[in-house]
Amino acid sequence: MRTSPTARAGQYVALLAYLVFLAFPFLWLISTAFKPPRELGSLHPTWIPENPTLANFRQAFDEQPLLNAALNSLVAALGAALIAVLIATPMAYVMARHRTRLAKAATGWVVVSQAFPLVLVIIPLFLVLKNLRLINSVPGLVMVYVVWALPFALWMLVGYVRAVPAELEEAAAVDGAGRLRTLVSVTAPLLAPGIVATALFAFITAWNEFFFALVLLKTPEKQTLPVVLTHFIGAEGVADLGPLAAAAFLATLPSLVVFAVIQRRITGGMLTGAVKS
Repeated sequence: MRTSPTARAGQYVALLAYLVFLAFPFLWLISTAFKPPRELGSLHPTWIPENPTLANFRQAFDEQPLLNAALNSLVAALGAALIAVLIATPMAYVMARHRTRLAKAATGWVVVSQAFPLVLVIIPLFLVLKNLRLINSVPGLVMVYVVWALPFALWMLVGYVRAVPAELEEAAAVDGAGRLRTLVSVTAPLLAPGIVATALFAFITAWNEFFFALVLLKTPEKQTLPVVLTHFIGAEGVADLGPLAAAAFLATLPSLVVFAVIQRRITGGMLTGAVKS
C-alpha cells in the first residue's frame, strides 16, 4: 500500500520537528560556549554570538583539570565496554541457542534488574568495594560500570544471536567444521554489528555516568569528566555559564566522534548479515 503525498509530507514534517527538538539543546550549548560574558548576561540572547570568543575554553582548562578527567572517563568507558562485551557475548549465545528454564529465568532477571534505582544499590555496592579496597579507584569504577551495563548488553546480544539462523551453523557442521570453527567463521561475523552496537551503548553509558563516579571517587585526580563539570557550579548554585558550556561541549564530542566513526560499519555489517542469511 503506497503512502499518499499528504501523509508522506506529514511524516517529513514530523521527522524535521523531531530533529529540531533533538538538536536544539546541542546547538544552544555550542552558541553559549562561544559567547563572551556580556552576551551571556543579555536579556535578548541570540543564536549566533556577535563576538565569538575562545576565552570560555581557556578559562575552563585553567579552572579545572579537564584533560585528566577526560582520561579517567576514557579509561573507565573503554574498559567497561570491552569487558562487558567479552562477558555478554558467550552468555548471550548460550541463552539464545539453549532455551532452557534457566535461560528464561536469566532473561527475566535481566529485564527486572533494569528497574532497580541507583539509590537502592549504592550502599551495598559501596561496602563491597570498600572490602575489596577499590573505593576511589578507576578499576573499581570500571567494575561497577561493567555490572551495570551487562544486563542490557546481554539482552541486546541475545536478540542479535537469535536473528542469526541456526541452519547456517548446522550447514557448517555438515561440511565438517568443528564447534569453535563454526562460531569463529560463521556466527561471529554475523554478530559483529550487534557486538559493535552493544559496545557503543556500554561506552556512552559509562562516559556519561555521574552518580556512581560522584559517590565512589573522592580525590580530584581520580574524578571523571561528568563529576568535574559540576565544579563550575558555585556553592550557592550559581553556574559559571561560559566555561561550563565550553567544558560540556568538549565532553559531548567523544561520544559523537565514536558514533560517527562506527555507524557506517554497523549499517554495513547489518546488510552483510542480511545477505549471508
